[in-house]
Amino acid sequence: MQLKFLGTGTSQGVPVIGCSCKVCTSQNPKDTRFRSSVMITTDAGKKILIDCGPDFRQQMLINKEKNVDAILLTHEHNDHVIGLDDLRPLIFKSGKEMEIFCNERVGEEVKSRFPYAFADEKYPGAPSFKIQEINGNFELFNTDVIPVEVMHYKIPIYGFRFRNVAYITDASSISKLEKEKLQNLDVLILNCIRKETPHPAHFILEDIINLNNELKPKTLYLTHISHLFGTFDDEEPLLPPNIHLSYDGLEFEF
Repeated sequence: MQLKFLGTGTSQGVPVIGCSCKVCTSQNPKDTRFRSSVMITTDAGKKILIDCGPDFRQQMLINKEKNVDAILLTHEHNDHVIGLDDLRPLIFKSGKEMEIFCNERVGEEVKSRFPYAFADEKYPGAPSFKIQEINGNFELFNTDVIPVEVMHYKIPIYGFRFRNVAYITDASSISKLEKEKLQNLDVLILNCIRKETPHPAHFILEDIINLNNELKPKTLYLTHISHLFGTFDDEEPLLPPNIHLSYDGLEFEF
């Protein structure tokens, strides 16, 4: 299997509109970050997209990705779902509904924001979505998917584990019970919005280091990174040996 980071930025993306800080004016492409999303490619070549934000169209074109077979949604915030309408050409090509896996609350939000995708009589050109409610572990394209429930401020959202890789974004806390699902990982991916100053809805670097010491993954990648974290070249050398800044386009096999 393969995981590719399509986006590693926060809800504003990087560079931030109107900002002239060192990160936002950096010429290093690793400091340009689309909204957070990853693509999982299964052993059989099936494509599982995790989150579909406003940069989805550009992410697909830049990465020369031509297909999505199913979508997992972590939660309903716009930077994670508002690109769903851009799935239309893939839906038209396949001739079938796009399956979207999420919890009940998120499914209702998707129906509310894209009502035309669920109409009994759709207007020409409308997408077609099929909501699949997540209720525990499930199998998708012969791949075991383990949902990991984390807290994003006051709302429960999902991360996902595939084999010995786990992807968690927008978390501010993880319960002891859910941490049991994050043992013996080769790769753990966690959101880290900035280095300092606690955030009510996201981990900062101190939280990440504590979780790294507790969960002991072989490798830990940071994602959902804001321009407040610092540039890739400045900050990557300062991290603990097994912790790394991810960047758009980074991929690995597992």
